[in-house]
Amino acid sequence: MGRPQSTLPSRRENISRLADAKRRGDPEFSDFQLADSPLYLIVRTAGRYAQELENALDATGMDLLSWRALMIVNESSPSSVSEIAERSVTRLSTMTRVVQRLEKKNLVNLSKRRSDGRVTEVHLTPLGKRCVERERGTAGEIYRRAMRDLSSSEIAVLNGLTRRIFENLSKRPGHDRGIVRPP
Repeated sequence: MGRPQSTLPSRRENISRLADAKRRGDPEFSDFQLADSPLYLIVRTAGRYAQELENALDATGMDLLSWRALMIVNESSPSSVSEIAERSVTRLSTMTRVVQRLEKKNLVNLSKRRSDGRVTEVHLTPLGKRCVERERGTAGEIYRRAMRDLSSSEIAVLNGLTRRIFENLSKRPGHDRGIVRPP
């Protein structure tokens, strides 16, 4: 009797699959698979997270863009409206409206930058700080659910990889001579 055939891929097959992972994620290759595209997976994951957070925030009368703006200003206060828009990857016109809504709710104060009166700075109010603390709990529940079976080291690797991808996308096309076009 011979050895039973395993349904698990061999080590060689695993190595081959890993070697092809970058190629399979490239839409220009004929064997492209959407499910193997890291960018698709990032967008899909971010979209699901945004849906979950939006639903949870809605219960407290907060929207996702307002929450992002408050979190950014909480970390770096004051922040200009354009800085908030850039950090949240949101159009400036959209973020301007978000900040104006937050001001009407007394969650932020707006002022002109002393060094440049054309720049509007956003400051968190005491009510805004309390709102941030409340909503951090809401977001924390979703974060813990999303990361429940990932180790600290896996999260560190994930953060490093996504930062590198973001930096790569932030560079001008062709800026990096390491870009190789497929044949």
